Amino acid sequence: MTETILLCTDLDRTVLPNGHHPESANARALFSRLVSHEQLLLVYVSGRDERLLHEAIARYSLPEPDFAIGDVGSTIFETTPRWHAMPAWHEEIAPDWGGADHEQITRLFNDLEILRLQEPEKQGRFKVSYYLPADTDTQWLLPEMERRLQQHGIHANLIWSIDDIEGVGLLDILPRSANKLHAIQFLRRRLDIPEARTVFAGDSGNDLPVLCSGLQSILVANAREDVRQAALHALEEQGLTGRLYLAKGGFMGLNGNYAAGVVEGVAHYFPETRAWIGAPEPSP
Repeated sequence: MTETILLCTDLDRTVLPNGHHPESANARALFSRLVSHEQLLLVYVSGRDERLLHEAIARYSLPEPDFAIGDVGSTIFETTPRWHAMPAWHEEIAPDWGGADHEQITRLFNDLEILRLQEPEKQGRFKVSYYLPADTDTQWLLPEMERRLQQHGIHANLIWSIDDIEGVGLLDILPRSANKLHAIQFLRRRLDIPEARTVFAGDSGNDLPVLCSGLQSILVANAREDVRQAALHALEEQGLTGRLYLAKGGFMGLNGNYAAGVVEGVAHYFPETRAWIGAPEPSP
């Protein structure tokens, strides 16, 4: 019997066609057909919280995943019989915060008036999220926050980004070990699925730690050129370029963007899946 395939895929601009590139008309339908097979487990990997994950699934008519890694890697959701956070993952990352909770961490920064806590639904047991002005001097702020955290024995990652649409800065504080790669590997081991039967799909700079890790990966065709080059360079240095598939389009008439690239990449790594979606056998 063929072993289970674990497909872990980013959402925004990887499966979701919410970028500037065109989407092939039947890409998501083929993706849904692929992941409905009983020998495949589907994991969505996203910075989105649970509410935004559900919103994306509904808006884009995506198949329900078997698991979801959300909240920038700080939560793993099991989805049956209903969505709930996996306690074992919280136990895995909790030591980084040394017993500190959300309130204790926010208290460390009460005097920094530039920080504005995001809405309650955007917070998590192991995720503290702030809004800041987009032009914030992070070269001073982030080291100062890091210093305070370390002073209290809290090992954290500070993730800074800018929401270009809203024109606001976003800052997430997470346990140091709460990230996409660690969450994927934790879930893979828990499910007892070998790396050879695991694949990740992504598109952007925040996917690079996984794309460059040596785990079998797919970079969809709509990915930025700088991301493509950074991933290739990192893997060339490790002698692992065969672990990254660059979707290029042409497979089943698809253009390789978004879900089309994911389907193309899965068929590359696992040729048996071609039959699942009615794809012709590759030319010898």
